[in-house]
Amino acid sequence: MSDTSTQGRHTAGILDIRNIIGSLIGVYGVILTLMGLFGDQESDKTGDVNANLWAGLVMIVVGLVFVTWARLRPVVVPEHHDRPQGPPHDEAA
Repeated sequence: MSDTSTQGRHTAGILDIRNIIGSLIGVYGVILTLMGLFGDQESDKTGDVNANLWAGLVMIVVGLVFVTWARLRPVVVPEHHDRPQGPPHDEAA
């Protein structure tokens, strides 16, 4: 049995800007995490902290938050656009 409030409901889906931003941040986070694990540590510049690793992990978490937010609270796209009532306005006249 389907809920009547969700019938005819169309969401933005993968084109939701939160999914796009979350995915991009997540991909950059994965790249930074891999660089932190396998790249040059450069610990003398960061005070013995692996900055790439920690920044990458934080970016992965932020990306997951964005994607989860989009899944839990999807943007509902309206079925149709109402036209304004009244006669059309002619700017040339």
